[in-house]
Amino acid sequence: MSRVVVIGATGHIGTYLVPRLVRGGHQVIAMSRGTREPYHPSPEWESVTMITVDRDAEDADGAFGAHVTSLEPDVVVDLVCFTAASALQLVEALRPSRPLLLHCGTIWVHGPALRVPVTEDEPRTAYGEYGTGKAEIEALLHRETLGGGVPSVVLHPGHISGPGWPVITPAGNLDPAVWTHLATGKPLALPDHGLGVLHHVHADDVAQAFERAMNRPAAIGSSFHVVAGQAMTLRGLATGVAQWFGREPVLEFVDWDEFGRRAGPEHAGTTREHTFRSIAASIDRAREVLGYAPRYTSLQALHEALAWLVANGQADVGGQPFPGRLG
Repeated sequence: MSRVVVIGATGHIGTYLVPRLVRGGHQVIAMSRGTREPYHPSPEWESVTMITVDRDAEDADGAFGAHVTSLEPDVVVDLVCFTAASALQLVEALRPSRPLLLHCGTIWVHGPALRVPVTEDEPRTAYGEYGTGKAEIEALLHRETLGGGVPSVVLHPGHISGPGWPVITPAGNLDPAVWTHLATGKPLALPDHGLGVLHHVHADDVAQAFERAMNRPAAIGSSFHVVAGQAMTLRGLATGVAQWFGREPVLEFVDWDEFGRRAGPEHAGTTREHTFRSIAASIDRAREVLGYAPRYTSLQALHEALAWLVANGQADVGGQPFPGRLG
């Protein structure tokens, strides 16, 4: 049994990871802002020690790393670190005791792909604050491990999906109207002939990878992609979703100007951010080293997400019959 501190414990990944760790016999200390409950209830949370913490404020005071260290963890799972400065403060505080540090990165450490599927060995071509920040953290953690400091593992999820929150749609954005169009047979506009690529992953599959990484010494010092077994194109996802409702999608392939007019600047910008990268990530290393075996395909992850959105009034499928969990 390990003493595990999970930072950001009530978010997308932590909702699934914390109960997994409890069932695995670990002592779990869950750190969060305390502003929300996990996305779905689980009896395992009753045996978890909950700590409310404002990481940004404690980072600013230089106190967060010491706070984590005072909890005497064997393993630290950091799900909400976004800057190298924040990561460095934590690492420096952990260095004397050297617990295993598992960090949540992102496949967006990669920019537009030159070779597919993208492996973890590809050069880091991230752009934008989020991707570049995660790439800087990854480099810092690997240097730390190679230098004999805090041992770390970096896991790079794709577009995290599951029940409880809006997810990236088959149009590559968060527009709830996309679901309505696909369910009811209305035309759906897509840019670039619908060939942009998305790589979803169910949050429980990400949690699975973190749990496995705790017990794989060979993983230390490495990075791993954590995504569904296959990436899918926008048109492939749209076709799959429409078929849940007994339809073929009515797709209209348009240029970017027209797509922006139809989707609106915010949703079109999100689509462009995703499809310009079009990352199809390899999970060969995660399979071999971690024993990672995703339970959900991209479409299965989206299905669970949409079922929750419909049930909670956040997506409209025009009253169309909605099938149960996909096999």
